[in-house]
Amino acid sequence: MPSPDEILNAKILVVDDCADNIDLMLEILRDAGYANVSSTMLPGMVCGLHRQHCYDLILLDLQMPELNGFQVMKGLKEIEQDGYLPVLALTAQPSFKIAALEAGARDFISKPFDLLEVHKRIHNMLEVRLLYKELAQYSKQQQELALHDPLTGLPNRRLLEDRIATTLQHAARHMRKAAVMYLDLDGFKAINDTHGHACGDEILRQVAARLVGSSRKEDTVARVGGDEFVIVLGEVGGLADAQEPASKLIEVVSEPYKVGDLTLHLSTSIGIALYPDHADSVNPLIQKADQALYDAKRSGKNRHCAAQPAAGMDGAAPDVAPAASPQRQGVSATA
Repeated sequence: MPSPDEILNAKILVVDDCADNIDLMLEILRDAGYANVSSTMLPGMVCGLHRQHCYDLILLDLQMPELNGFQVMKGLKEIEQDGYLPVLALTAQPSFKIAALEAGARDFISKPFDLLEVHKRIHNMLEVRLLYKELAQYSKQQQELALHDPLTGLPNRRLLEDRIATTLQHAARHMRKAAVMYLDLDGFKAINDTHGHACGDEILRQVAARLVGSSRKEDTVARVGGDEFVIVLGEVGGLADAQEPASKLIEVVSEPYKVGDLTLHLSTSIGIALYPDHADSVNPLIQKADQALYDAKRSGKNRHCAAQPAAGMDGAAPDVAPAASPQRQGVSATA
């Protein structure tokens, strides 16, 4: 539940064409301890102000010249796409009360103001509004957790598959190729076994940062479990366009890692699969890259290997390329 301080610091806008009514409402609000209150006598500005400030409560007079409160609420509905309109209608017309609720207002206050009613309705509505925002934020965080790896913040396999599907659609539409690179860290188990999982987790975070820093903004870097990562490349002309960044990533991953007083070393092996050369859909493409990864592992690690052609194409031995400057595999530590 929102705390008393959160309620008193909520953003409130008072909208009325009568200066005396605005002054009275501002006095009521400030005397009650509300600290973030503003006002306008121009109903045409309300939507723009709400886009800018995202008010927690709009105290809206229904009878105003040029734009009345119902017209203002219609504009606010276009902003509040989730359907929650933070409007507390102000009206002296009993017949307007139900009409205001039907138009989207959450509640109403009758004119002339009853002080106790004003305080209670404002407090209750702010409490509900802030709780609604908390729940919406919690839901957003849960969605993020469902699609991202909690350790590195990278997309997880679920989001990865969606990103690959989008990349393949784009490639097909523009008659281009796309590539999936499957990475596995060489020597990572030794780090966990020797220095513990906390050290291993820090290495994974550093690896993730290096992979992101060495990739294009339009590419996707994902962690798919353990010490395995996948990078999706769009707008690829051919295999060479994937092999060059793969070689770069091998060099980047092989640079020393500092964890506390330790200096650690490891390398990476990479499998590359090309769309549509090696597979023409998401999961087969990932599988082809995974198979190529194990070819790279069997060929000595610390290198990249391309997948074999899809069925119906000329068979060939795996295209294995060692790192440009082979690094020591495994793990070493210096205090």
